[in-house]
Amino acid sequence: MTDVTRFVTLEAYVANRSIFGKLVTILDIAHHSRRLVLLPTYSRVLVAHSVQELVVTNEVGKKPGDVVDRVAYLGFFEVARSGCIIVGERLLANGREIGHVIGFDETHAPNHMNIVVCTKELRTGKQLGLRLGTRIDLTAAPRNSREKQP
Repeated sequence: MTDVTRFVTLEAYVANRSIFGKLVTILDIAHHSRRLVLLPTYSRVLVAHSVQELVVTNEVGKKPGDVVDRVAYLGFFEVARSGCIIVGERLLANGREIGHVIGFDETHAPNHMNIVVCTKELRTGKQLGLRLGTRIDLTAAPRNSREKQP
């Protein structure tokens, strides 16, 4: 892990409001040797009206600074409410929990960022039955000690 996470720990994030938006593109593609390099940081800011990509992996135990190979792509979503997304937060699609954020990849920056989420099953957006307009929420897990703001 680099200096970025050495000086900032997850405990530094005391309160954080949820981010939400809607899917604008559904994807149906997976890779088993993608080599996504997770940034060595615990958070990223998402700006309203920006479009970001949602990527899932079933590689358990990955964290910022690691490389992820097995991935499936859910789609792109437009951020409706700006905020800070933090490793460990949950990804929900129309209220259904998909998994938890493990990191961020900037392979396609400045066009968009990949938000990488750990999930049990490696399934694409199409395989999950996601639709255009599906509500996306990024929020703290209930067991998380961080307080959420409205």
